[in-house]
Amino acid sequence: MPAGIWVKGTNLLLVKGDITRERVDAIVNAANSGLMGGGGVDGAIHRAGGGALKEECGAIVSRIGRLQAGQAVITTGGNLPAVYVIHTVGPVWHGGNNRETEILASCYLESLRLATAHSLKSISFPAISTGIYGYPQKLAAGIAITTVNEFLYHEQTTLKSIVFVLFDSYSYEIYGQEMERIINQDKT
Repeated sequence: MPAGIWVKGTNLLLVKGDITRERVDAIVNAANSGLMGGGGVDGAIHRAGGGALKEECGAIVSRIGRLQAGQAVITTGGNLPAVYVIHTVGPVWHGGNNRETEILASCYLESLRLATAHSLKSISFPAISTGIYGYPQKLAAGIAITTVNEFLYHEQTTLKSIVFVLFDSYSYEIYGQEMERIINQDKT
């Protein structure tokens, strides 16, 4: 199982850890549509980010309304070691028949596009939608890695490092297996 690979000049990595401690240009928040924090990764990022992050999220919602699933917006990192937070709303799993795959792929793609538009060099992703939103880990990992891989092959980017930060050993193992499968598939 690879811990990291190079794809068109960008290092694609897997780490087991806490995304709120990542020292990257941006971390991605698996947000809710109101951008006000909640449980899981979203709550942890808001707690660590502090008041500035909450204020900026509130201003965004006041200006554009609630964020739709698959969309992404960027804020400062507040008290986080990351300079920015890219907030994206993942799909709730309803068995796979409600555009969940398309929406989850959009979360990754829109986050990568925002990072590139802001000339960022590094970004860290959690396992979007796999917590309380119920997306099956293996399916979510395949979508995440495939979307990032295709983005790197088909779009220009400033990103030099893309990190999947997995909270536990089980998630790390699943993402590693999917990375290996997808990268080996590309070689054939």
